[in-house]
Amino acid sequence: MTPSPLDDLLAPGGVALCVIDIQVDFAAPDGALARMGVPVEQAAAAIGNAARLVSAARGAGVPIFFAGLKTDPTTDSAAWIKWMRYRNVDPDAAYAVCRDGSGGECFYQVLPQGCDKIVWKQRYSAFVGTDFDSRLRDLRVDTLVICGLSTECCVDSTVRDAFQRDWLVVVAGDACAAYRDDFHVHTLEVLAENFAAILDTDEIVAQWERQTIKG
Repeated sequence: MTPSPLDDLLAPGGVALCVIDIQVDFAAPDGALARMGVPVEQAAAAIGNAARLVSAARGAGVPIFFAGLKTDPTTDSAAWIKWMRYRNVDPDAAYAVCRDGSGGECFYQVLPQGCDKIVWKQRYSAFVGTDFDSRLRDLRVDTLVICGLSTECCVDSTVRDAFQRDWLVVVAGDACAAYRDDFHVHTLEVLAENFAAILDTDEIVAQWERQTIKG
């Protein structure tokens, strides 16, 4: 059988999976964003695909990182607060999202297990102010598969930072979501042009399942 171009790209041992911000406040019908009127139900299909990726990764022995936002008043950004005020947004209300101890910071539907790794962040990118970089390097992986919420914000920020730190990046496009379809589509187009390979969940899962069978 002719080797697939995905054989090297997604081979267990050289790849890790990162699930970004699938948390109560970003995705649950009773979370903070839903209470603000954000259509979080648009993320439902992507969350289901993220769950499939996590299951396949576990079966193939691919390490999994769950990156989540968790803030408290000591981690708030003065620049971000000023920017919220410029946009006529109450920064106190905006910072009520994913507050430590609120329950809104908890992961939602796609949950870490004992062997998984958690990266708590206070900015959009999973690399800013965290040890994510060093933990990936300790694993000696060269490829990072990324999924989660939201496509144009924390996913985009993490993808760009990963690529510029010399990881090859694969984005599971249908396992990411934005709260506006045009944001989702346009972000994936830009990332595909400059930063990442965009694949479907089916392609990634099938590759990891083949690797599991071979193993």
